Amino acid sequence: MARYPDLELYIGGQWKNAPGQLVLNPADESVLGTVPTATQADLDAALSAAADGFKKWSKTSPSKRSEIIGKAVGLMRERVEEMAVAMTLEQGKPIAQSRMEILRGCEIIEWDAAEGRRTYGRVIPGEAGMKHMVLRQPIGVVAAFSPWNFPMSSPARKVGGALAAGCSIILKASEETPAGAVQLVRAFHDAGLPPGVLNLVFGTPSEISEYLIPQNLVRLITFTGSIPVGKHLAEMAGRHMKPAIMELGGHAPVIVCADVDPVATAATAVIGKTRNAGQVCVSPTRFFVEEAIYGKFTETFADKARAVKVGDGLDPSNQMGPLANHRRIEAMEMFVADAKAKGARLLAGGERLGNRGYYFPLTVLADLPDDARAMQQEPFGPLALINPVASLDEAIEKANALPYGLAAYAFTRSARNADRLAEGVEVGNLSINNLVASIAETPFGGVKDSGYGREGGTEGLSHYTVVKNVSHLMM
Repeated sequence: MARYPDLELYIGGQWKNAPGQLVLNPADESVLGTVPTATQADLDAALSAAADGFKKWSKTSPSKRSEIIGKAVGLMRERVEEMAVAMTLEQGKPIAQSRMEILRGCEIIEWDAAEGRRTYGRVIPGEAGMKHMVLRQPIGVVAAFSPWNFPMSSPARKVGGALAAGCSIILKASEETPAGAVQLVRAFHDAGLPPGVLNLVFGTPSEISEYLIPQNLVRLITFTGSIPVGKHLAEMAGRHMKPAIMELGGHAPVIVCADVDPVATAATAVIGKTRNAGQVCVSPTRFFVEEAIYGKFTETFADKARAVKVGDGLDPSNQMGPLANHRRIEAMEMFVADAKAKGARLLAGGERLGNRGYYFPLTVLADLPDDARAMQQEPFGPLALINPVASLDEAIEKANALPYGLAAYAFTRSARNADRLAEGVEVGNLSINNLVASIAETPFGGVKDSGYGREGGTEGLSHYTVVKNVSHLMM
């Protein structure tokens, strides 16, 4: 079996070890390694390296940039098994999901690299002798902050967009799940990426963000994480007039119309809910089911939830791994206790499994009051909340009632319903009759408290560029 990799900082094309904090395996709480902590001197070195890297990379042709990026992706595809094992060891997700995440990250980077060759400007007709040109140029040094739940694909979105547009980047990845970022960066290093274009640091998140964001060299902030932290970073970026991409939390509603098969839809929903043990910002969570099929849908969902096999993600027979850390166990216990105290019915799960490893089963709560904490706050775990609604209008109203607006899902066979959903649900990503929130070609991001800006698609790549208008009077 592939071993857990050595963890190092990467600055100016050089790997560097340093003291730091322990990385634990959530399956058994054993120590996997030590992730280094960057000092202020390391951050200064990363800034200087990124500035130098930008000068070279921004002048490199898009075709050459695409070639180097493609070589890195090729290496990641060759190393998918060792990368997947490391990811499962540090984050807990089943090995099949780890493989899928790595391949998805590869697809995102590949698409960005290809699209980077098409960041076209335009010529605008003017008066005789006057030519107006609109140019798209790379914005500069990017400070990127990625979370623990997707150790490779979240950094891949940021690295892919920045590098494809011609920017350099300082990536601050998660200290709890660092191997995905280390292996991603190693592939670019081995592919011959010029020094300084991509830099990787770890450390105390608040200290790194508060140091990097005000720096004049940093021209763009991109962050994926919680709403409170995102608001703090956005405020800081605003004070220093830095544009930002904020992909923040969600509390995804799932609207199930009476015209669908409740058994088949519930089976699909359970599979979607088990992904990454529900530790996904777009995880289907608040189910609003029309009354005519509510009983059958809820019964089927609970039956299939109880059958989900939970265990070590390295065992391919397990459908759901442990939660990533003990904080999530405490949160699940709090949400369940609060819901039960307020009258909700517990239909499956609800208690930690064992006392070693962070295992918590897929948990189903039904008939929750609106003031239950799980209905108001993002659970970020394997909780499915199922409530009846009398109509589609009521379902849309409840879906929109929270300040979240990242992703939503709906199941219906009616074109009229689909049109009402597309117009009425307040989210950045709506999926109808499927649970795929986004692909490499499509923009991904939220509205309301779930953030602003987009990752993915042409819209995402555009954030890494600035628009310059050039008016030229011929002499």
